[in-house]
Amino acid sequence: MGEKNKARETTTMDRVKWMVGLGFWVQGFRCFPWLGINFYLKDGLGVPASALQILQNSANLPMVAKPLYGLLSDAVAIRGQRRLPYVALGALLQAVSWLAIVLLPETMSIAFLTLFLLLGNLGASIAEVANDAIVTEAGKQLQSPSMSGQLQSFAMMSFASAGALGNLLGGIAINLLSPRTMFLLFALLLLLQFFTTVAVPESSLNLPKKAGNSSKSSSIRKQLSELKIALRKPEISRSIVWFSASYAVVPLLIGTMFFYQTQHLNLDPSVIGFSKVFGQAALMAWSVAYNKQFKKTPARKVLSMLQVTIALLMVSDVLFVKGIYRDMGVSDSVYVVIFSGLLEALFQFKGLPFTVLMAQLCPAGCEGSVMAFLMSALALAIIVSGYLGVALAAFMGITGTDFSGLTVGILIQAACTLLPLCWSSWIPDTGRPEKKEE
Repeated sequence: MGEKNKARETTTMDRVKWMVGLGFWVQGFRCFPWLGINFYLKDGLGVPASALQILQNSANLPMVAKPLYGLLSDAVAIRGQRRLPYVALGALLQAVSWLAIVLLPETMSIAFLTLFLLLGNLGASIAEVANDAIVTEAGKQLQSPSMSGQLQSFAMMSFASAGALGNLLGGIAINLLSPRTMFLLFALLLLLQFFTTVAVPESSLNLPKKAGNSSKSSSIRKQLSELKIALRKPEISRSIVWFSASYAVVPLLIGTMFFYQTQHLNLDPSVIGFSKVFGQAALMAWSVAYNKQFKKTPARKVLSMLQVTIALLMVSDVLFVKGIYRDMGVSDSVYVVIFSGLLEALFQFKGLPFTVLMAQLCPAGCEGSVMAFLMSALALAIIVSGYLGVALAAFMGITGTDFSGLTVGILIQAACTLLPLCWSSWIPDTGRPEKKEE
């Protein structure tokens, strides 16, 4: 009898991995059209560096409303299902947005382009919330401590593998295809995800079911109450504040570095693509290493080490801008591929140990709401970081053609990256499974 139950659990987990892998893979492949958007804005529409970074961050505003999507996903079932219908809806909204960009005239204004990018990110937000909830709920079904964090690592590896492929193909496609063709290809992938997700019954994933037959409004109120209870727990609220602040206080110069590499250094677009490929490959390797070696290491120690490493890579960028690596025989292309890729990957990898910690701390029954609140806080923090980066570039007098203040700006970035270490005690050393409070 025990062997049959074990076989049934294995089959169910395989189905969960298939759906989680597909969801996070498509999510990771979003880099493919967005790489095209960056060059489309810079070369096609002549958008300056500061405006490019503002538009990128403003398009992420739907991510801030993730708690609302989480509440809906937790409380409002669609045909008796609480997760997969939202994944399908998110895929459909994204497909509509990218198809609209393809079909509208090339002379459309930046305002219209931004509107459709907002719609696409709205769909991505809804799908991400549902996917995160599936990972959290299914992960709690794994009773063995040795399997803790396994599903999160699998999701991260799916995301990273798609990111590597998307950036590799994107770097090649920039020179061979028009941006609109790239958008069309991604829209077709989203339609494939939509029809695949619709065809799978959620019951086959054996996710926890909500008890009771209360109305939708009362379910939402009850879910909101449970979210408030969860956020009153100091170990949850303080951890989320620290994690969000570790992004928000860093004024990232993403748009400025993109222009520095492509305009000032005249690097080929494929170099930018290969840089992201290298970063995603590193992300996959770190995900495997974390699952095998470091998942028992206290979260506070792992996150603090990552924060210090990110600051050191930023200091390395100062040496790069000053040409020291070039004098040592390391070409600009090689440095950008390796070090820029690693820096971007580390910002993404930080989410793995933290989401594993939150899955352990999160009370049963409101996984979608809590994880959505976390992702919302993270999205807002990244937007704030982007806006601070624009302000820092303006303060230092950095433009698309003048990079004389870039080294000082990067040093300020690195110093701000170390600030969150001052209150790292807010992160609990270990996660403890919590029972839902009545």
